[in-house]
Amino acid sequence: MVTDIDGLVADLSRAEKLALVCGTNDPDGTATGYLPGVPRLDVPPFRLVDGPLGIRAEGERATAFPATLATAATFDPDLAREQGAAMGREARAHDQHSLLAPGVNIVRVPHCGRNFEYLSEDPVLASAFSRALVDGIESENVVATVKHFVANNQETHRTTVSADVDERTLRELYLPPFRAAVEAGVGSVMTAYNRVNGTHMSDHAHLVGDVLKDEWGFSGYVVSDWYGLETTVGAANAGLDLEMPGVPSGPDDEDEEFEWPDGIPDGSHAGLFGEPLAAAIDDGSVPADRLDDMVRRVLGQMARIGLFADSRPDGELDSQRHRDLARDISTRGTVLLDNDGVLPLADDTDVALIGPHIHEAKLGGGGSSETTPFHSVSPVDGLTERAGGTVATARGIPEIESVSLFDLLPFVDSGHENDASSAPDGDPSLDDAVAAAEAADVAVVLARDATTEARDRDSLALPGQQDELVEAVAAANDRTVVVLRSGGPVETPWRDDVAAVVEQWYPGQADGAALASVLYGDSDPGGRLPVTFAPEGSYLTSDERRFPGEDDVARYDEGVFVGYRHFDSGDDEPTYPFGHGHSYATFEYGDATVVGDATVELSVRNVADRPGRDVVQAYVRPPAVDGIDRPVREFAAAQSVALDPGETGTVTLELDELAFSRYDEGWTVDSGQYRVEVGRSSSDVRATVDLDR
Repeated sequence: MVTDIDGLVADLSRAEKLALVCGTNDPDGTATGYLPGVPRLDVPPFRLVDGPLGIRAEGERATAFPATLATAATFDPDLAREQGAAMGREARAHDQHSLLAPGVNIVRVPHCGRNFEYLSEDPVLASAFSRALVDGIESENVVATVKHFVANNQETHRTTVSADVDERTLRELYLPPFRAAVEAGVGSVMTAYNRVNGTHMSDHAHLVGDVLKDEWGFSGYVVSDWYGLETTVGAANAGLDLEMPGVPSGPDDEDEEFEWPDGIPDGSHAGLFGEPLAAAIDDGSVPADRLDDMVRRVLGQMARIGLFADSRPDGELDSQRHRDLARDISTRGTVLLDNDGVLPLADDTDVALIGPHIHEAKLGGGGSSETTPFHSVSPVDGLTERAGGTVATARGIPEIESVSLFDLLPFVDSGHENDASSAPDGDPSLDDAVAAAEAADVAVVLARDATTEARDRDSLALPGQQDELVEAVAAANDRTVVVLRSGGPVETPWRDDVAAVVEQWYPGQADGAALASVLYGDSDPGGRLPVTFAPEGSYLTSDERRFPGEDDVARYDEGVFVGYRHFDSGDDEPTYPFGHGHSYATFEYGDATVVGDATVELSVRNVADRPGRDVVQAYVRPPAVDGIDRPVREFAAAQSVALDPGETGTVTLELDELAFSRYDEGWTVDSGQYRVEVGRSSSDVRATVDLDR
C-alpha cells in the first residue's frame, strides 16, 4: 500500500503527472470525470461522479433523494449527515471515488434554476448542512466535492457574468458554507464558472490561493467545473489543481456549426492542463513544483480514501435503509404553509387528486443532478395505497414541459429518466377536474415549476395553466389543498381561496408515499422554509442591475441584505417568512435562559392531543454601532424536536459565532448587549433573552 506520497510524486514522469491533473474519458462510460492512474506505479484510476440528489453514474440506477433544498428544510443536520453517508455508500457500490456534491451556494436570486440543489438563503443554516453532508460522504471513504466556489448564484450568463461583490459580503454571506466544508474535512472544492470582481473563479488567486488554501488551510484538490477552466497559466498559479474533463466534446460532425447556448460552457475548450501546462512549465510561466503540488493533492485524497489499499469495503445500493431515509427526508422536509383545519385528512375522506403530473414522481430538477431510481412512488399510487376513502383523479390541464440542461445539447444523451409517468391516454379536461372536485370531500391539487441547471426561471409564477386550475378547483370545493412541488419560492395568488398550502419541494423517489404520510397525518409536516417566499417584485434582485446584470456584471450592492435580512429591514412583507411552517400540533414555549457564553436553553411543551414536531429557532439582534449597517436579526441556531401529547422537552441552542460577527478587514464582535429571539420563524418570536459580549 502506498503511504509515501512525496516519494511517489518523485517517481512519476512529467507525462504521468500531467495525466493526473487533466481528465480523460472513462473507458467504462459510467464516471462523470476520470483519471487513468499510473499502472507502472500501481496508481489506480480515479472516478468522479455526479451528484447532489443521488449518484448519477451514466446508465446506472441509484436512490433518488429529495432535492437538497428539501433536506435543508428539515432544519436537521443529522438527517443530512445520514444522507451524505448513504450517497457515499452508493458511490462505492458504483465503483466511484469522488462525489460531486454538495452544492452550497447561497440562494440569492429566487429565480435561479439551480436553487433546488442548494441549501438556504442564510449562511449559518447553509454552513450547518454543508458540514453535515460533507461529514457523511467522507465518512464512507468517498471524496466529497463542495461546489460551486464562489458566488455562483444565477445560471443566466453563468460562464461569463461577473459577481461584483465586496469583501465583507463575501466573508459574511457567500464564503461561510465553503469554509464549513473545509472544516469538516472536504477533499475537493469545485470552482464556479462565473467571474468574481472581474476574474474567472478558475483563475482567482485571491479566493482560491490566498483564502481557500492559505488562510483556511485546505489540503485537498481544487477541480474546475466541467469545461470551466479559462486559462492555463492563470489557473495553475491561482491554485487550481485538476482540470475536468480535459477532453473536448461537441457535435460528432466536426463540420457542423454549433453555437453553445447561454449557460453552457464551450465543450471544445479543454486540455489546458495537458500540453499547454507542460509548455508553461518549460517557459517558466508556471513553476515545476506547482505541478508536483497539484499531483500531491490528488494522490493524497486517493490515499486518504483507501484507493491504494488491497481492497475497499463494498458499497450499498438501493437498500431498505436508503429507501426509508429517502422517504424520511421527504416527509421531514415537507412544509405546511397554511392550514385552516382541513389537514390532516381523515382516513375515510373521499379525495379528488388533481394535476397534470399526478401520475409521476417528481424526482428533481434538470441537469447534472438527475438521478434514475430503481423504483419510485407516484402521488396517485401513494394516496391510493394509504386512503380509506375513494381517490378520484383528473389531470385538468396539459402537462408542464420538463426542462433539462441535456435538452440544450442535442448531441448528449443524459441516459437518465427525470420523471417517470404512467398517465392515462387522452386529453386532460378542466371540466373533469372541476367535476371531480365537486364530488369529493377534499380536493388536492398538485402544482409544480420546471427548473434546471443552465437556465433561470423567467417568472416565479407557476408555469402553464396551473393557477387557473387551482382557482377553478377552489371555486368548486372550499376544502382544496394545494401541494407545491418547486425548486424554490413561487407565487401563490390563490392562497386566500384555498384551505391549505403545502410545499413538498422535489420529493424524490418516495414522492407519493411521503405525500400521503403527511396529508393523512401519519407524519407531522416537519419542514420549515430555508428561503423566503415573497411577491416577485419585492426581492432586491428584481433590479436588473443585480439580476441578471448589465454588460455581464451582476452588482451585489445589496450587500448582506439577502432574503429575510432584506425583508426585515424594509417595508416589503413576505408571503411566508424564512423559518415558517406549521405543525399539526400546538406548542408552548417557556422562558429562555443563557446557560453559557453563547448557549440558550428553554422548555417547549406539546399542548395538543397528538404528537408533533417543532423547529425551535434562534435569531440574534446586534447592538447598534454608529456607521455600521447590520441586519435587524441573523439566524443563529435551530433544533428540530419531536414531542408526544403533553410532553415537555428542553431545547438547547448553541448560537453560531457568525451571527454575532461582522467582517471589516478582519472578523470582529462588537461589544454590547445582544438580544436573542427564540421562536418558530424569523417573524414569530416566542421568547427573548439578552446576553453581553
